[in-house]
Amino acid sequence: MIHSFHPRIRVVILDDHAIVRQGLATHLGQESDLEVVASFASGRELVAALKSKSLVADVLVIDYSLGPAEIDGINLIKLLRTRYPGVKILVLSASHNKATVNMVMHAGAQGFVGKDEEVPELVRAIRSVANGRKRIKEELFTETGHRLPQAADAPPDEDAADDESPLLNRQELSPREYEVLRCYLDGMSVTEIAEKFMRSVKTISTQKQSAYRKLGIHTDAELFKIRQQLENG
Repeated sequence: MIHSFHPRIRVVILDDHAIVRQGLATHLGQESDLEVVASFASGRELVAALKSKSLVADVLVIDYSLGPAEIDGINLIKLLRTRYPGVKILVLSASHNKATVNMVMHAGAQGFVGKDEEVPELVRAIRSVANGRKRIKEELFTETGHRLPQAADAPPDEDAADDESPLLNRQELSPREYEVLRCYLDGMSVTEIAEKFMRSVKTISTQKQSAYRKLGIHTDAELFKIRQQLENG
């Protein structure tokens, strides 16, 4: 009798939290068709291992938001897709709003899983992207891509009058402007954001102010006031 052989899916984990890496490796290692071949705390370590050809992977499960000294998620995905087009990328992130999901998918990721989802969902997602299918919650992805939703897409704010909402007539934010605001809302300073994106403080400050103009706001207090609308976009 001839038995067909199905090689296991080689998975690599990238997350800057050791507990997350170890927990994922333990859970995924219990699946007969999955093999965690390596895990990394930084994008630079991952890229170096792939470059040296000492690492062969089918699916990269990568955290979107690494430390402030790390390359940002969008640029990391683009770099990996350019240099290693045969490897599938599955993003695992606690930040799973429409804007973030659209950006990572258009940057070249094959799937997106929120960290609030159960491990079986992650397992199914790994299998899906390994087989060439996209994996994402339908309600989190829109074909228009790199944008924050227009006011018509967002739920009404019962605590504010329509003519007082700075989001009603905003222009589209660029992916970089959105990322700058996201990092700023996460507590990073302009200097830290500049270091993360490997750009000048002046450039980051300019992008922040450009985003403010598009949103129709003028102060940091106004930004934090509309934080929920941005993060739920």
